[in-house]
Formats: sequence, C-alpha cells, structure tokens
Amino acid sequence: MKQTAWAVERDAEHGREVLLLVTLEADADAPRAPVAINLALDRSASMRGVPLLAAVQAAQALVERASPRDYLGLLTFDAEPEQVLPMRAMDPNARAQLLKVLARLESGEGTALHEAVERASESARRVLVPGARPQVLMLTDGEPSVGPSQLAEFKTQGARIAESGVMLHALGLGRHYLPDILEALTSPSGTGFVHVDDPEGLPMAVGQLGAELFGEVVADARVHVLPSGFADVRCRHRYPSRVEGDAMSATLGAISQAFPRRVLFSGMLGDAEWNLGVSTSYSERGDTRRISVPVTRVLPDSDAGRFVRAVSAELDLVAGEAAAWKALGRRHQDAAERALEAADVALYKLARLGSAEVPAQRHVERLADLRRVIERRANKLPALVMRRAHSEVSRITMSRVGPAAPALLPWKTED
Repeated sequence: MKQTAWAVERDAEHGREVLLLVTLEADADAPRAPVAINLALDRSASMRGVPLLAAVQAAQALVERASPRDYLGLLTFDAEPEQVLPMRAMDPNARAQLLKVLARLESGEGTALHEAVERASESARRVLVPGARPQVLMLTDGEPSVGPSQLAEFKTQGARIAESGVMLHALGLGRHYLPDILEALTSPSGTGFVHVDDPEGLPMAVGQLGAELFGEVVADARVHVLPSGFADVRCRHRYPSRVEGDAMSATLGAISQAFPRRVLFSGMLGDAEWNLGVSTSYSERGDTRRISVPVTRVLPDSDAGRFVRAVSAELDLVAGEAAAWKALGRRHQDAAERALEAADVALYKLARLGSAEVPAQRHVERLADLRRVIERRANKLPALVMRRAHSEVSRITMSRVGPAAPALLPWKTED
C-alpha cells in the first residue's frame, strides 16, 4: 500500500501553522478482501413507489457484483424488521434466491429504523468470514416513525456498533430524507453515506458504493500522529479521532482500490523547532500491521504544497457551505449570508492555488445554486430540497440545497 505524509509550514492568522496531509492508497493489483454485507432495506410507506424501486435496483446491482466467496444477507423493515435471508455465500443458487426475493418486495407501514440497524448489525456479527469485516448497508430515506427517533440516540447507536466491529454504510434515497441521522449512524465507522434524490443519479451512486465495498484491500486503517513543538493539533477531516496520551489518531476505515483515503491535520506551532511522527495501522487479510511513514516537508508554493493547501481550503469551503445550509434550515438569513461569504473566500483561495488534484470548478455551480437560494428566500419561492454530494479528494460528504425542480417526478407524493 502506498503511504505518504506531506507537511507544509505557513503563516496563519495567529502565528505559524503546519498542515499535515497523510494519504493511504491501495495498490491497483492488490487482492481484494471478501465481502460480508447484510443489506437492510427500508420498505416503509415513505419509501412507496420510486424510492423502493430504486432501493431494490441498487441491492440487485450489488448482488450481481458479488462472487461466490462473498456473503450477502437481506433484512427488510417497516414497523418491524425481519431478516428475510441470512448471510451466506453468493453461489448461483443463493444469488438467484436473493434476486427473486428482492423483485417481490412490497411497501408496508411504519419505519423502525433504530431496531432495524440493531438487528442487521447483530446478524452480521454472527457470521465469520475469514478476511472480511462484517458490514451493514442501509438503503433508506432515514425517516424513523417507530421506536427511537432522536438524533442523539442514533449517534450513540452508531458509535456502539462501530466499536463492536461492524461497519455501517448507507444509501439515502428520496428528496425528503434526514441526512443528520444517516451521518450519525455512519460517521463512527469512517464511511459516510451516498444520497440520491432522483432516479438519474442512482447508477453512479451504486457504482461508487460497489467499487468501495467490493474493492476493499485493508480494513481498520488508522493514522497516528505524535507532534513535538506544537501548541495544539487537530484533525480537519470528520473522521473519528481521539487523543492517545501525547499523540492523536484518526480512524479512516477501509481502503479500497481506486479510492485513496486522505486525512488532514493542522497545528499551531509553540516552538521554532518542530517535528511530527506519523505511523499507520491497518488489518490486511487478517493480519494487523503498523508502519512508520516518513514526513516530507514541502514548500508552500511547490506542487505538493499547493495540493496540501488546496485540501485545507476545500475543507474551509465545505464548512462554510454546511453552516449556510444549517442557517437556511433555521431561517437565519444573516447567518446564511455570512457562511456563504466564508465559503466564497475559500473558493477564491482554492482557485488561486490552481491544484489539479483539487479543482475549484466542481464547487462553482453548487455555490452558485446556494447563492440563488439565499437571495430568493425573501421572495418565498418553492420549497427547498437537499441533496448529498461527495468531494472525491477530501472524502467529505456535503448536502446541496436548491429549489425543487418541477420537471422531475417527485420520489414521494402526499398520498
């Protein structure tokens, strides 16, 4: 596995700052690990129609991708969860049966999301597939109506399941989904989630999920940083992180082929002389490894330095954009405008850096959409919809806010 650590020292608002970017990338020819996934498919009333059809199509695509050494199971849920098919090897007969059951699914009533996640995780933990980590993929709109429904309860559940060794993934479906709940469940596993708000986006989302799930090379990847000469150090990405004595670690989760994981740390210097010790740990084919990664100091205006600074600017942009979405949801117009201004400043910095690996252009249209929404809010235009997007380089998920598109058929109707 390729591993790099680049450090850039630069002037900051309150002194000298160091940016540390650590990258883990699987070799293209590395053998992938077998897969053990329990599919948790939401068939509640809120999924009736196109969302349920999309969930079934997504599950069918993943089943078709599985090899005989991969294990898949199916749990469906409405007001009650049911493990319809246990996790088992996808030989031709098992694959045919799973595809047949998926094709016959119908919607029910109620959404016991909390209990469904719990039972799906329990079932996944009961199956040992050597070299594979138990995983759960939720296909849902994330709108609980039965059982626990508070965000704090899902945060606790997500953290507890991750600690038990099960990784949670999610494919959010439909326009009226609850991103906070899906993020609370998946972020402790270091996975995040993909969201699709219209049928056109489904193939790309499923393709990305399939590549990650069926291309895993190592699991439980962590980055450990031991600083010297720093006043503070923090993890800029939203991976689960923790302090371990004088060191800090971030959990990146699984590393899949063609999906490098990057994590950015930043710290204010307390001394003129400084040093960073970096190591990584991960599980590969059942063996746990820990490897020291040499830190290369790069100049701010070198190609590598601009790349590190561009990742930092993109994270600032995402933070400002997220703050604007939250302010819009709370109807705080002034706060939304201030957050958008911060995002615009970060976009300007990103464009000035000109890093090919972190292109500014992919953010321009999204911020323009957000600006139009903020400007039109006072005119009380049609209701907003939110969409979750992905930044391939920063590995950060982010929602997208925009006016509802009347030309598209809604995924959900009032009836």
